[in-house]
Amino acid sequence: MTNITVEGYGVVEGREGERLVLALERGGVDILHRCGGVARCTTCRVSFTEGEPEIMTVAERDKLAEKDLLGTARLSCQIECHGDMNLTPLQTARSSGLEPGKAPTESIQPEAQWIPRETRA
Repeated sequence: MTNITVEGYGVVEGREGERLVLALERGGVDILHRCGGVARCTTCRVSFTEGEPEIMTVAERDKLAEKDLLGTARLSCQIECHGDMNLTPLQTARSSGLEPGKAPTESIQPEAQWIPRETRA
């Protein structure tokens, strides 16, 4: 198990290897995932204060670069739980007034191609 300290929500337990978006949702965080967790919309983004993963998917890198968010946010739908994390959800149903979106699948979509974490180019 991993401990995920979520600003405004407390501590959520994540299962090792579980998608972060699913751990957050299961733990009571009303995180958005408008595209269904396939790295197309950036509504599931989070900001880390500790425990940010050193790897990311190509899909996450490409979407964050497209939206000029590299180095400022991560996509919870593209992160697996490994180790303790401290983070802030940047968009929630409560803060936006939007419905969360289609439920993400158990495995990362599109199929994960892992690369080292990138920051602003």
